[in-house]
Amino acid sequence: MTTQNTGLDPEDRKIITLARSARARNGVPEGAAVRDDTGRTYAAGTVDLDSLKLSALRTAVAMAVASGATSLEAAAVVTDAEAASDEDRAAVRDLGGAGTPVLVAGPDGTVRSTVSAG
Repeated sequence: MTTQNTGLDPEDRKIITLARSARARNGVPEGAAVRDDTGRTYAAGTVDLDSLKLSALRTAVAMAVASGATSLEAAAVVTDAEAASDEDRAAVRDLGGAGTPVLVAGPDGTVRSTVSAG
């Protein structure tokens, strides 16, 4: 599984690939990955239980927090949607700050946009 983004930083390509893998592996609508300030990555898919519903990006942020991350460098979401939701960007902002980049990619891994969490 490769992304179509040869101009991206290798670390950003990595989180897009992880997000695509999480989406495909779990057969869910979205996959996401975040990179913390130490370079560790956390990947997740959409959670859709009767009692708990989380987007892939919010799940990845929660995994990072639960693992002890104190900041984020970047986030990526692979989705059919055109943009990251306000709630998703807020979760990234809460941990990484307003300037944290959020890469939004289509299912093929092509980045559609990069926005700040802010």
